[in-house]
Amino acid sequence: MTPRETFTNLENEKQQRIMDTAIDEFSAYGFRQASINRMVQKLGIAKGSIFQYFGTKEGLFHVIFDHAVELVRLSLRKVKQDTAGKGFFERIRQSLLAGIRFIEKHPRIYRIYLKMIFQEDFPLRAEFLQQVHLFSAEYLKPHVQAGIADGELRGDLDVDMAVFFLDALMDRFLQAYCVSFLDAGAGLYRAPAGQVEERVDEFIRMIERGLGSAARG
Repeated sequence: MTPRETFTNLENEKQQRIMDTAIDEFSAYGFRQASINRMVQKLGIAKGSIFQYFGTKEGLFHVIFDHAVELVRLSLRKVKQDTAGKGFFERIRQSLLAGIRFIEKHPRIYRIYLKMIFQEDFPLRAEFLQQVHLFSAEYLKPHVQAGIADGELRGDLDVDMAVFFLDALMDRFLQAYCVSFLDAGAGLYRAPAGQVEERVDEFIRMIERGLGSAARG
């Protein structure tokens, strides 16, 4: 979803201030408790302006969500470029590390994602979360297919199930870095960079033992 022309006609600095304030609000309060009144008070604009720019509160959240997806897309595009010519397991390793870097660079965006998962139900929640996982599958599937074709992954793997497996594990890995009760003794929660890399390397060794071709062994 794109914002209305009334928003895109604003100066870039004002657009950024509105987006930044909305991200602050949704990351702190989630969707239902987020307040348009608080946002406009911080921004010093009329409440009606938000509705002119985005139509509804849902419309504003949709624009924030699309912005977040584009940030993730740019991050993964860089991983794809940086790992061109590398093997499957190195690509997955770099993808996980990129996920940690994304969380550190965009903590409010990731908090919005966590609130969508754990804290509340709201309009379009199922659609948004489905988009997240479809996007992840779109990214992972070509890697799995290339890994099989290159002989790094077992030839008998069900591609779609392998993608599902990787998406689930990588998502939980990143969640455990941010949510203490999901760590379960793995040593991931807010771990320093060196320790995170060790955990990533162990993660890669485990999936290699499960999915890797016997010829690698």
